[in-house]
Amino acid sequence: MRLRLQAKGVILLFSLFILLLLIQFYFFFSLKTSLLFSSFLALCLMAPGVFLLVRSLMRPILALTRKAKEWAPDSLTQRTHGPSGDELGELSRTITEATTQLRIKSDEITREKEYHQALLGGMAEGVILVDEKGRILLVNDALQKLLSISSRVIDKIPLEAIRNVELEEAIHQALEKGIHKAFEITLPPSGGKTFEVNVAGIRAVSNEGAPKVKGVIAVFHDITRLKDLERIRQDFVANVSHELRTPLTTIKGYTETLLEGAWKEEVAFQFLQVIQRHTDRLTKIVEDLLALSRIESKEIQLKKDEIFVREWIEDTMDFFRERAAGKRISLSTNDPPASLIVHGDRNFLEQVLFNLLDNAIKYTPEDGKVEISVTEETKQEILFSVRDDGIGIPREDLSRIFERFYRVDKGRSKELGGTGLGLSIVKHIVQAHHGRVWAESQLAKGSTFYFTLPKPLQDP
Repeated sequence: MRLRLQAKGVILLFSLFILLLLIQFYFFFSLKTSLLFSSFLALCLMAPGVFLLVRSLMRPILALTRKAKEWAPDSLTQRTHGPSGDELGELSRTITEATTQLRIKSDEITREKEYHQALLGGMAEGVILVDEKGRILLVNDALQKLLSISSRVIDKIPLEAIRNVELEEAIHQALEKGIHKAFEITLPPSGGKTFEVNVAGIRAVSNEGAPKVKGVIAVFHDITRLKDLERIRQDFVANVSHELRTPLTTIKGYTETLLEGAWKEEVAFQFLQVIQRHTDRLTKIVEDLLALSRIESKEIQLKKDEIFVREWIEDTMDFFRERAAGKRISLSTNDPPASLIVHGDRNFLEQVLFNLLDNAIKYTPEDGKVEISVTEETKQEILFSVRDDGIGIPREDLSRIFERFYRVDKGRSKELGGTGLGLSIVKHIVQAHHGRVWAESQLAKGSTFYFTLPKPLQDP
């Protein structure tokens, strides 16, 4: 472009020079004027043409200067430094300043983009951005992990990345009508997790000054845990109502019968025994609920002392030996070292082992076997297990057996006198001691309940 402009200028100047000589020769030879006067007349005649030529050459430069001033900073018009003070010098200064300002703006945009990416990357919620054409612009790291999708979904439609029709419709409504929508979805790629999704349009002002939806943002909140807690709460309310209603109904019925005159009959003593039995059951349920509540709310301060593991296990087993012998159940242990100790609250830890042994003997048929094992598998914790060869637990129930009032066989549990709170108490006591608890089982082959306790810190 530069060579073409120079060539054009050279040709025009050469043409003007030739024209000037022709005019001069015309006046000198044809009109017989002096050489000096001929030159003066030729210059006078050429002056308007030269002016028009220079003006035509400067017109694009002046137009470019005006355009540069329109988007250059206002402070630029007050600057006077530069190689020259003419139009070309002004244009050069304007372009130089504009280039500097563009570089500054570009750096600001880059920093802002990096900040937004860091912000989105640090969010625990999943985020997906969609442009005005319905194509994915961005998927943050949290959403990629939650839904097991890759960054290669960029520039695809959301339905290709997340196969959910409700989400696709919400995005289209936000793009077309600017409708904000919140809803819950369960996505199989996430392992069946439940999400609360908020879809909203990103509004911007168009060139005409009217607001326009330029894109859509969808935020995914993982509410799986909240849903599980809500389900547990609902189950707890239903279960505790049922657990309390049964003995209360029985007590009420027998009391009314006695008040109607049955207290004078021989069956009155049997009625009172039934009332006492159900009252004891109510008392046990309330006591377990209160104990569980105190443990969960951490109102109880654990009184930790050194506990010799072998002595603790043998004392608890002695309590069950007569009951196990009545069902011809073999009750044994792997005889842990006499020097092995743990730090904990003896009363609470005895309740843990008591509840596990109680369940093991309760659900093990006659001539069965129950074994307590202690293993030092790591340097940080000691592993305890209570194994039986009883009726076992279905696989689908294993994840819920530590919930309050959850029973695998509700009818048989009530028949055997359980409150449905024992394993929940076990879980919370072990966790209060910074341990872990879990179970393994096979139907008709027995169950094994495990829990761990941290080892005492060794003195340096």
